[in-house]
Amino acid sequence: MTTKAFPRVEAAAKVSGTALYTADHHPDRMIYAVLVGAPVAAGRLRGVDTSAALQAPGVIAVLTAAELPDFPELSEPAGVTRMPFTDSVIHYEGQPVAIVIADSVEAAEAGRTLVAVDCERADPVLLGAGHRESAPGEFGGEFSKGDMDAAWSSAALRIEQTYRQAPRHHHAMETSGTVAQWDGDTLTLWDSVQASSTVPPVVAAALGLEPDRIHIIARHIGGGFGSKSYIWPHQILAAAAARITGRPVKLHLRRADQFSNVGYQPWMEQTVRLAADASGRLTGIEHVAVNNAGMVDTHVEPATLSSRNLYASGAIRTRQVIERVNLNVPTPMRAPLEGNGQWALESAMNELADASGIDPLDVRLANFAEVSPADGRPWSSNRLKQAYAEGARRYGWRERHERARAEGPWAIGHGMATCTMGSFRFPSAARIRLRGDGTVVVEANVPDIGTGAPTLLREIAAEELGVAREQIEICWGDTQLPAAGPSYGSSITMSAGSAVAAAARNVVTQLAARGIAAIDTDTLRAAGIDEIVGEGRFETPDGAMNLDGEGTPLALRTWGAIFVEVGVERDFGLLRLRRAVGVYSAGRIMNPVTARAQMIGGIIWGWGKATLEESDQEPVHGRWLAKNLSNVAVPVNADIPTDLDVSFIDEYDEAASLIGARGIGELGATGVDAAVAAAVHDAVGVRVRELPILPWKVLGGLTGAP
Repeated sequence: MTTKAFPRVEAAAKVSGTALYTADHHPDRMIYAVLVGAPVAAGRLRGVDTSAALQAPGVIAVLTAAELPDFPELSEPAGVTRMPFTDSVIHYEGQPVAIVIADSVEAAEAGRTLVAVDCERADPVLLGAGHRESAPGEFGGEFSKGDMDAAWSSAALRIEQTYRQAPRHHHAMETSGTVAQWDGDTLTLWDSVQASSTVPPVVAAALGLEPDRIHIIARHIGGGFGSKSYIWPHQILAAAAARITGRPVKLHLRRADQFSNVGYQPWMEQTVRLAADASGRLTGIEHVAVNNAGMVDTHVEPATLSSRNLYASGAIRTRQVIERVNLNVPTPMRAPLEGNGQWALESAMNELADASGIDPLDVRLANFAEVSPADGRPWSSNRLKQAYAEGARRYGWRERHERARAEGPWAIGHGMATCTMGSFRFPSAARIRLRGDGTVVVEANVPDIGTGAPTLLREIAAEELGVAREQIEICWGDTQLPAAGPSYGSSITMSAGSAVAAAARNVVTQLAARGIAAIDTDTLRAAGIDEIVGEGRFETPDGAMNLDGEGTPLALRTWGAIFVEVGVERDFGLLRLRRAVGVYSAGRIMNPVTARAQMIGGIIWGWGKATLEESDQEPVHGRWLAKNLSNVAVPVNADIPTDLDVSFIDEYDEAASLIGARGIGELGATGVDAAVAAAVHDAVGVRVRELPILPWKVLGGLTGAP
């Protein structure tokens, strides 16, 4: 595929307002549901008085545990294992205890205020004070390679530091929601979900259905960032409410509901120990990561995978721990895994550079891993060294301290970090229909989360078939289409893109068998072809999610380098991003315009995480402190300079996908926080090890205050 810009399939519908999101669907006789949450974070539900709400105008029903079915225990990809309404124990504030259903959303909201919830309150367990235990599951336990204790005891240089980050919430433009409609024993859900093919098995298990009786429509998704990756209780409750009332039900979460009814990025505490010789070469890496989970449900944020996979070291030891607190369960957030792990590991690498007196870039070059540090497999492709070199050249890294170190009240600092992201691949299927008139239909069940998946799939089909993009129609976002993998983990290009390429190649093979070398309307008609259907699949070694090429001879990852210039105002502790340069090694770049936009978005996302974003747990009542957008600080235009320089190393990775591409969507968000912290230290000598880097933390470092 030629790496050129091309227009987006869905652009006109989005800018004209004709693109239909979940809340835009209104089946006949539809009614509205809202959730009533527990007013305490810990305790026991004593009763729910619905009498006043049932007398309110427009209210049709108020459902409590007495009216709802007995939900069984669920398993992933359900967001929770234990559904609300299954017992009287309150585990977090906002836990659903009733559902108000009315003939308008206004009436439902008014009815919500009239529901009286009686709880026996208990003292909540707060972040940093919960019970800690070894993390279970695939990413739990301990990884060990070599002798870390020996490496530590004999090291010429030792770095041991703890890094923390605040929890923060996904704030997609479209809140999570579901419209549910029953036709006999068949259920249709219009759903805001990043992986619609995963919904039927979970909803079926919860409601006692066969999965093939459930139809999911999820075309346009107004953002998600991981909050819509799992199946959350509101999706199941919408279906249950529609079944009970006998009418279609829309249950769309209010902005405040988002805080307690879907996941968020967890609070984390990470301790990193680096052992190195006098030249800065690593001899040992130890990384212990703690993240909060719920009191019942578990989420493991496997941040230690960064330390297993980035730098060459004879000894590596990692461990994952969870801490149970009275909050709803967290979930992955862009970027998962490395977005958190790189904050700790790359910060420690910058501290190693200071301790050794070696330039931060040279420390990383000295520890470049020629093969996978975890298991010794060769890389499928790794041009990180070229990314380092090009990024340093474009930024002027080697000459940075020859430039002015201050501008007015602003001290100027420079920082850098390595970016990396695991390679998530999913088994995927696609279908291509070539009609006798030369038009083409591409069918694949992927949602468009805003990154332009339909456009990408159309361009892959156009090139593989040798037809104009205008001849191609895309059908997407429906479980009646071939399942083509989820819209998370930076996986659509590799997974769904490869499936579409395979389907197109199947069409070409069928044409070749008839002696047809090129698609031409006259030729197709002369051959008596009404339609040729090509089926394509992209397989993974174990038939499930495949991370980093596990089970194959080659290790797969994406790479990059980020360089930032930051201004620090000494009197007020304010930070300003002055410029940034990011260079990435991510396989073949399918569309440089949208790819560049995604990486710029990732850098901005990283700046927000580094300096602004924090969700606070109120220490007395244990609830999320500010459950609205007016109290959420995120980057705006005034925070971001125009000087964001993003580029890619020319690369084709045939082992990663059928089209030579790897995933990029989350790569740009990694490493930025560590680079920013390094720039702050370079500017004013203050080492901040807790995100976000707020003014009072900088001022505390300058004055020596705790």
